[in-house]
Amino acid sequence: MKFNDMTGAYVALFTPYTKDNRVNEEMVGRLVEYQLAGGVRGFFVGGTTGEGMLLTLNERKAVLDAVVKANCGRGKIIAHVGAVRTEDAVALAKHAADAGADWVSSVPPVYFAQNFEGTLYHYSQIAKATNLPFMVYAFYSQVVPERDVKLFQISNLQGMKFTNADFYSIQQLQCLLEKPALFLCGRDDLMVGALAMGCFQGGIGTAYNMLPRHFAEICRLVLEQNDAASARPLQAEANALIALMLKYPSMSYTKAMMRFIGLDCGTCRGPIPPLSEDDYARFAAELREQGILREVVDNLS
Repeated sequence: MKFNDMTGAYVALFTPYTKDNRVNEEMVGRLVEYQLAGGVRGFFVGGTTGEGMLLTLNERKAVLDAVVKANCGRGKIIAHVGAVRTEDAVALAKHAADAGADWVSSVPPVYFAQNFEGTLYHYSQIAKATNLPFMVYAFYSQVVPERDVKLFQISNLQGMKFTNADFYSIQQLQCLLEKPALFLCGRDDLMVGALAMGCFQGGIGTAYNMLPRHFAEICRLVLEQNDAASARPLQAEANALIALMLKYPSMSYTKAMMRFIGLDCGTCRGPIPPLSEDDYARFAAELREQGILREVVDNLS
């Protein structure tokens, strides 16, 4: 396969903040080391989990620079450059190429031109801004194979992060493609099934931040060993944690899990409401009772 060097688990990296709400570049370095030690293939930087669109352009560049510096060429880096303005996305893509990212990615147009014509224009402008391979980020959007195959006519559009559960549509899209493409699954809770179906070469997810070893091992077992049965217990453990993420759908709670394991990433940017200390104390008690992250805490202690 053309993209053998890109297969595996990619963490949708949190953007950590200091107590005064600045990007915490020292913590970025700690997160990178923790994830690499957990076996991830690389990093998806500045996406939904990374609050990319809640950062200024300079902050987005600074986060990517910090990840590249800490990574030192060990993992692959996919820079999410999606923005409301196409011009901003293009500027971020050019910076990603200069900074040393391996791929760029973007969600479709936001707020304006939310149709296929707008998406095709937006993506074509981003893709042609650099020589890096470009990855579509389909975030809970429907893939229509007969329509979306046209996106892959963009010369360096070579992949897709698919955050949805309709794997059948991905299989049908792949049947229509005339060139190799990399597909990464964005549904943490369905990773074993997604990989076993054969449509995906890895995954990108939020829960990887807390459980990198689980998702790296799921990818290794299914992709390299063709052993989905051995991966199922890891998926079940991860899904127990994901159940708490769904119980408390605010990303402030998910980010608080990092504080719980000793990698405090701070709060989230508005409009995401912050947690009070009382809220955190109650949530931490629930995490201790559940126990999924207890081993992580022990390993980091």
